[in-house]
Amino acid sequence: MTETGVYRTELGTIFRISEGNDGHLSVQMLKQTLWVPGPIAMVGLRLAPATARLSARQVRALPP
Repeated sequence: MTETGVYRTELGTIFRISEGNDGHLSVQMLKQTLWVPGPIAMVGLRLAPATARLSARQVRALPP
């Protein structure tokens, strides 16, 4: 599985999108210090004007 990006919504929700070798996408949301499965519909939020893609430095500051 390859991480394709980590994003923050306008309301502060942090989520990451991963792509499997077969092209399957999955979403995880950061809940306090844990990454939990998120709804696949969140994939579309990465394109919203108010959603920001986090920099590599910001991603390194998050829990693994």
